[in-house]
Amino acid sequence: MAPTPNSLATTCCIIGGGPAGIMLGFLLARAGVKVTVLEKHKDFFRDFRGDTIHPSTLELLYELGLLEKFLKIPHSQVAALSATIGGERFPIADFSHVPTHCKFIALMPQWDFLNFLASEATPLPSFTLRMGWEATGLIQQNGVTTGVRANTPDGPVEIPATLTVGCDGRHAISRDAGHLPLENQGVPVDVLWLKLARQPSDPENALGYINYGRLIILINRNDYFQVGYIIAKDTFPQIQQAGIPAFQQSLERVVPFLVGRTGEIDSWDKVKLLTIQVNRLQEWSSPGLLCIGDAAHAMSPVGGIGINIAIQDAVATANILTEALLSNTLTQHNLAQVQHYREKTVRNTQRVQVFAHRILNRVLRETGPIKPPLALRILTSIPGFQNIPARFVGIGLQPQHIKNF
Repeated sequence: MAPTPNSLATTCCIIGGGPAGIMLGFLLARAGVKVTVLEKHKDFFRDFRGDTIHPSTLELLYELGLLEKFLKIPHSQVAALSATIGGERFPIADFSHVPTHCKFIALMPQWDFLNFLASEATPLPSFTLRMGWEATGLIQQNGVTTGVRANTPDGPVEIPATLTVGCDGRHAISRDAGHLPLENQGVPVDVLWLKLARQPSDPENALGYINYGRLIILINRNDYFQVGYIIAKDTFPQIQQAGIPAFQQSLERVVPFLVGRTGEIDSWDKVKLLTIQVNRLQEWSSPGLLCIGDAAHAMSPVGGIGINIAIQDAVATANILTEALLSNTLTQHNLAQVQHYREKTVRNTQRVQVFAHRILNRVLRETGPIKPPLALRILTSIPGFQNIPARFVGIGLQPQHIKNF
């Protein structure tokens, strides 16, 4: 028997079971707000872009009393970031001085992170996670969002809600259905996503390898590398036309220790094109609807900070809205407060990423060996320089803290 709208009614319906959605649902339910999270997939086991849990997010887990338990999940730790440019290694960021309990980035498949958060939230009586429920639209009355329409394994349903929060990523149905206008910043690069075997003796390098007009990022997933191969936008067809052997050779040329392993990539089916976006909504909310995370502002992979920005959005949202949701006094002014509080941080972070894209675009125009720039040599030789990018990447411009209600 299909559930009735009355049985599905909730105070807050969250569209999307990613980091922002699960964290927000957990924090609201922890405070006693009735919340339902809709995730269109039946599980979290998919290839996500974000596998980096930064010190700022680890600090939030510490504040929630979950850090020790979380760190028992298999992961690797990166205490410093470096870049190998033209075969020469440069230290870029050192996390040993960040003001957090964990002075490292945890590299962990995002499905493990989401499963962990969901397992902590599920026992809470006011938390409901609906896996395999795909939001298809919003319920709206006189310009006010009053809930969500969704397809479920048992058919379509309507979920009445006081507040709907779109955490459904860069292709968000929430913002489209809510008619929230989007501003695109324009990005000159994309990423090819693939896997290669990893050996225990392989060096750690979480920023990447730059040479011969290529930037290759290796993410340590213990027994294999998740590889991000940066390309100029719209050039994947040309790379495919050159053939698999040429692609394999380019990988080995830039990252010599991969020689002999690239034969695993014997088909373009094993290479996925990820289209990079940097954008943001002009308005993050309308009556009854709020968008956060990638739904409100897609971030570039530069710095691997997108997941942590989304989680900071979720914490800020919970801190700002919980009391109004508990007292049933939520107004549009409350929703606008979230954007007012977070927007400057998002804009400034995106400015840094757009600047980095310009540098990457110049790198991709090179055809021969790259000579490390003199400015980089000077900067990396300055005592304390590595603390600056470490703080930007590891903590961000506006670190959040858990508020107890």
